[in-house]
Amino acid sequence: MNMDTMIKKIFDENDYKTLCNEVWRHNKLYYIDHTPEISDQEFDLLLKQLENIEKDHPDWVSSDSPSQRVGEMLTEGFKSVTHKTPMLSLANSYSKEEVEDFIKRVQKILDSEDLVFSCELKMDGIAVSVCYENGRFIRGVTRGDGRKGDDITSNIKTIASLPLKLTGSNFPDYLEVRGEAFMPHRVFQDLNDERENLGEDLWANPRNAAAGSLKLLNPIEVAKRGLAVYFYGIAAESSGEISHQSEIHDYLSAFGLPTLPHHAKCCSIEEIWKFVEKIQNLRPELPYDIDGIVIKLDNLRDQKKVGFTAKSPRWAIAYKFAAEQAVTKIRDITIQVGRTGVMTPVAELEPVLCAGSTISRATLHNEDEIKRKDIRIGDTVVIEKGGDVIPKVVNVNLEKRPSSSKPWFMPDHCPYCSSEVERVPGEVAVRCPNISGCPQQKLRRISYFVAKGAMDIDNLGVKVVEQLVKIGFVTRPSDIYTLNANHLIQLEGFKEKSISNLLSSIEASKNVPLARFIMAIGIKYVGKGTAELLANKAGDIDTLSKLSREELLEIEGVGDKVADAVIEFFKDSNNVEEVQRLLALGVKPQSVEVVDFGEHPFKGKTFVITGTLEEYSRAQAGTLIKERGGKVTGSVSKKTDFLLAGEAAGSKLTKAESLGVKIFTEKEFVELL
Repeated sequence: MNMDTMIKKIFDENDYKTLCNEVWRHNKLYYIDHTPEISDQEFDLLLKQLENIEKDHPDWVSSDSPSQRVGEMLTEGFKSVTHKTPMLSLANSYSKEEVEDFIKRVQKILDSEDLVFSCELKMDGIAVSVCYENGRFIRGVTRGDGRKGDDITSNIKTIASLPLKLTGSNFPDYLEVRGEAFMPHRVFQDLNDERENLGEDLWANPRNAAAGSLKLLNPIEVAKRGLAVYFYGIAAESSGEISHQSEIHDYLSAFGLPTLPHHAKCCSIEEIWKFVEKIQNLRPELPYDIDGIVIKLDNLRDQKKVGFTAKSPRWAIAYKFAAEQAVTKIRDITIQVGRTGVMTPVAELEPVLCAGSTISRATLHNEDEIKRKDIRIGDTVVIEKGGDVIPKVVNVNLEKRPSSSKPWFMPDHCPYCSSEVERVPGEVAVRCPNISGCPQQKLRRISYFVAKGAMDIDNLGVKVVEQLVKIGFVTRPSDIYTLNANHLIQLEGFKEKSISNLLSSIEASKNVPLARFIMAIGIKYVGKGTAELLANKAGDIDTLSKLSREELLEIEGVGDKVADAVIEFFKDSNNVEEVQRLLALGVKPQSVEVVDFGEHPFKGKTFVITGTLEEYSRAQAGTLIKERGGKVTGSVSKKTDFLLAGEAAGSKLTKAESLGVKIFTEKEFVELL
């Protein structure tokens, strides 16, 4: 259903139910799939329309209406936890007038015009609730449906800025804080660069990347995502010291908790709007995404008097910035072929200024996306930067569509090598199967090989690689190590100094960490984190080439796809020849020391891990056990040898005791390591 259909006038109850289903569909796309199809503002307009209909027809409203529920959902694979204090979402506003209306409503409820408001950044991340007992971290939970959330304790513990123990000595016995987990821009860009190199779909924005990362079932993978967290609220604390929202930032900072920068106390709409304008000007310089300002009644006692609706606090509102958009035309739709053969359609645009930069290209992701939005060459389109980072086509102005326009389809042959494309059933991606002969794949593989995070060869950018490939000096990565001054002098813009710099960079790259070498040779599905896992397991490239599928699957964090990809890579004689040629030309991947624990007490033993550990996440403890020859399972049985019990161990501990299973405290476990 397109937007025009969704915002049509509702005539009957069936139309109303259709709108409910559509709102829930977009809710799932945003919170669960992390692939939103419409903007936040478009979604809020749909929801507002739904609420207006329900005011006119209260008899239609049921408990499963989107208006009666907090938007986020629970995630399969995570234990759910009931919030002691409901974790509701904020009502949104998009104009100064709507903020003024909010202030008047609060003034009317409290029968006072002499009110103070606390204004803060609205982080564009994932709402979390974190609990401490006696200064020690015990649990992390997502918002979920507002009443229950996903227990992400093991995952959130991997965030470096989150203290596992509070600082100072005057913290309360119990403290539950509310905040936002997010992905900084720099980390997001690095992650997307890696996904592009791996031929995977790019994250649309940092918020989606953070959500997808925090909901991974493997905390070791979460740790690699570089998430951060800020706190801005207190759900519960046993000391009762805090009386105003504006005191919370300093109060939490004293305990070592990271808190929101940029906040203000305001006594009028004029003061609030000065803060709004200040943050809008500052926004492009911030190293993370915000999507607005949160305005809260400052006095916590007054907050309780004002109260809540079923979904939101009445004492707070979010003013959301509109995404900066621009109108332009699509000159053409071209195909970009990645190093793995994935073909991505790209809109070539008439250059236009948007969010501070000139946009001339926008990814269209895949053929399904183009069909869904009915995007055609010659269309006048609205573009915006998704998450203010990646340009995207929002919608098409059908009234300005040329009469001669035709639907666009993915070509049946690769535009670079004319090979017939490959469509894999069940996959959205279309691929060029000509791995060795496609010049674009060759160019991408060589660019990937020299990139930062792989061989990291300075002064060898894409344009230089293109020249080397075009002239024929480089046809495969190993050719880079045969280059000399006679080759480079023939390149456009290269003189004595630039030649010397590039040759020095090539020479320096020969001493490369093993993990980066594994990245550089381009094994499918192997990114930075997985390359490190493989390096730590194998120790050297020769051993890696000989690992069996079973040995690869023993590595925590390596699944079937990666194991099969490694096996297939070293089965290919062309790949083996290329690796051997690189070594022969002087590339020396630095070996990693692999510790042999021999006949360790854990060898051959089956463990179950329960409760919260202080020194390790449960996944990290599991890795340590497996490195020493042990096995980790999820449930206690007669076959269980050891139970590792952390704080708040529950039914698994009781069952282990009844079965006579040996129980380790964390201290005993560490001693045996």
